[in-house]
Amino acid sequence: MTAIIALSIFGISNLFLGFWLSRKTIQTFTLGFLALSMGLTVADWNHEYLWFGNMFRSTNTSINFSIIIQLAAFFVVAFSNAFGQDDEHTHPAEYYAIMLFSVEGAILMVSFDHLIMLFVGLEILSVSMYVLTGSDKRNLRSNEAAIKYLLMGAFATGILLFGITLVYGATRSFYIANIANAIASTPKESMPTFLYAGILLMLVGMLFKVSAAPFHFWTPDVYDGAPTIFTMFMSTVVKTAGFAALFHVFSGMFGGLYNTWALPVYFISMLTLVIGNVTAVYQQSMKRMLAYSSISHAGYMLMTVSANQATTTSTILYYSLAYTLATVTAFAIFKIVSEYQTGRVEKPENFQAFDGLAKQNPLLAFCLTISLLSLAGIPLTGGFWGKFFVFSDTFHRNITYSIIVAVLMSAVGIYYYFKGIIAAYFKTSEMETIQIPGLYKLALVISTVGTLVLGLYPTFVKTLF
Repeated sequence: MTAIIALSIFGISNLFLGFWLSRKTIQTFTLGFLALSMGLTVADWNHEYLWFGNMFRSTNTSINFSIIIQLAAFFVVAFSNAFGQDDEHTHPAEYYAIMLFSVEGAILMVSFDHLIMLFVGLEILSVSMYVLTGSDKRNLRSNEAAIKYLLMGAFATGILLFGITLVYGATRSFYIANIANAIASTPKESMPTFLYAGILLMLVGMLFKVSAAPFHFWTPDVYDGAPTIFTMFMSTVVKTAGFAALFHVFSGMFGGLYNTWALPVYFISMLTLVIGNVTAVYQQSMKRMLAYSSISHAGYMLMTVSANQATTTSTILYYSLAYTLATVTAFAIFKIVSEYQTGRVEKPENFQAFDGLAKQNPLLAFCLTISLLSLAGIPLTGGFWGKFFVFSDTFHRNITYSIIVAVLMSAVGIYYYFKGIIAAYFKTSEMETIQIPGLYKLALVISTVGTLVLGLYPTFVKTLF
């Protein structure tokens, strides 16, 4: 709770600091704000608190998710490079303030104990992302992405709210525990039909937020059109918060009706895996490839949600952390290479822009390789163990068909992830040494080392959750 209050104060402070401080100084202050908010979050460890009329609950699980969310935001700010030197068209104080507010919304989504609090957190996060997506006002793709995201997000929110309304009508409560108790105490034959409709509508609304098929159509265009730094934020913070909320709702609130929602989630996970991975194969733009990759990873996480095992929470936490570290690294390298190649090659966002990267920029090539290997699920990286834990949870639920589909799709994933590695190491170009800011380089090294640590000590890290 103290972190939420602090983030609100920090966000407002950033707006005023923008009048007096330089871009680099505002970036430093924002990093300090996020570090302080993480410290306040850790201070709540092993202390369960209820706030706002018991609508907000702080537990060790919510603290773990909050730390991952704030860590992702920390890396995004570090990789923002203070938004360059474009004083006329970029306003870092405003961007950082909106990002801090959206982190606050994400924390509400992982700590809610009341459906209205879930909605408030979701809207704070979503509205912030609509604004950041369209922040590059001179870019028609950014404008298009923002309007698509806004319109489809509004429809998804309406569907979610309608589902919440039906659930409230059936159980007469918005509190998670009260709804679970009402479901557990009502015989199945006496359960109102509209309760099942409410559950499915809530599922649809939340699946949109995590880019699961067939509710994924907004993802490639929004990821492609948004400024890369905000795409990085969207693909990590939003997805982590979305899955934490999804699992909390369906495991904690609708656990007594597992057979009602597990089968749809099971089939949606397989559909998401197939669509995400197969479509990613045909992408020539690395940014769109990472967008479809994000869809495919939603499929893996939905597998463990449908399994609903005792270890599912720790699996989602581990997978979210591994995915976050690999994704921010991949997007950071894409950002700096595409900016360097703009004006030098015809399509700076395509894989060809990475040709010969390893020759003059070995650090960038190495970090890119580790991140893509992790996303592909190759051993000795965090991504491998993330998938292993997902498969393990699914196996213990005896859902073998989805494991077969997931393994096959992982093989497909190796093909398109290796496009970037092959371009960096086995193709040649006239690329020169790219100057990397010191903070940028330090953040790259830390995220890459983190991916390797997760791969080398998976059990130790998972026990922390």
